[in-house]
Amino acid sequence: METVTRAEALRARIAAWRRAGARIGFVPTMGNLHAGHYSLIAIARARAERVVASVFVNPTQFGPREDFASYPRTLAEDQAGLAASGCDLLFAPEVEEMYPFGTSGGVRVEVPGLGDVLDGAARPGHFAGVATVVTKLLNLVQPELAVFGQKDYQQLLVIRRLVADLRLPVEIVGAPTVREANGLAMSSRNQYLSAEERERAGVIHRTLRAMREAVLAGRTVDTVEQEAMRALAAAGLVPDYAVVRRAADLTAPDPGVRTGLIALIAARLGRARLIDNLLIDDADQ
Repeated sequence: METVTRAEALRARIAAWRRAGARIGFVPTMGNLHAGHYSLIAIARARAERVVASVFVNPTQFGPREDFASYPRTLAEDQAGLAASGCDLLFAPEVEEMYPFGTSGGVRVEVPGLGDVLDGAARPGHFAGVATVVTKLLNLVQPELAVFGQKDYQQLLVIRRLVADLRLPVEIVGAPTVREANGLAMSSRNQYLSAEERERAGVIHRTLRAMREAVLAGRTVDTVEQEAMRALAAAGLVPDYAVVRRAADLTAPDPGVRTGLIALIAARLGRARLIDNLLIDDADQ
């Protein structure tokens, strides 16, 4: 596997593959990779002749009091893991390469509505940063497909919306969430947790499953959400939200609707802010 840091080198490598008729799969990441990330590489590998990954800790999606400075940067380990997982090319740019006019003076991409609720409300400006950097990366790589994890469900919807609205010729593939033994969704931020906190964080997945069962049993959404917030707080977490929404657009469901829904949670535990979700209709999650 080769690593490049400049857009010109990235495009040159990909152009050679295209001349050979290769289909390109892309997996963008912020690094500090784990089994969840490598599962995305495997999906891309199965659907494309060449796989490109990126490692870039994007400053514009972090708020002023968030963990941009302390976010774990483990490039050497990431390179080894990507090579072992079948990645062909890693793009690992500096901030100046991605934002040649600066992080505050460049073009911004926003997705109104989807980008303003839930995590968008809890982290103002977050999804504008995500949408901007993903648009830049998709423009640089120009893949046939790009793979994103379903754990970041709102992000997945935002990216699908921007691709559809900007008419970008790329298929966005949603990948199943990879979980630890206690159900905790794998995340780079899990390493902020102590061993005791990591075990306790399994309450998030248990609460999501309880929310699904309650909705399917006919409980009102308001009741389901209130009980979920209490369960998280009782376990020592500080929830930002525990909600049931329409899976298609994250709007509130109509009364009595039991299909096409998703339960979503964001909660803080120690230094970590954890997010997860569960499709109401999918009993295999």
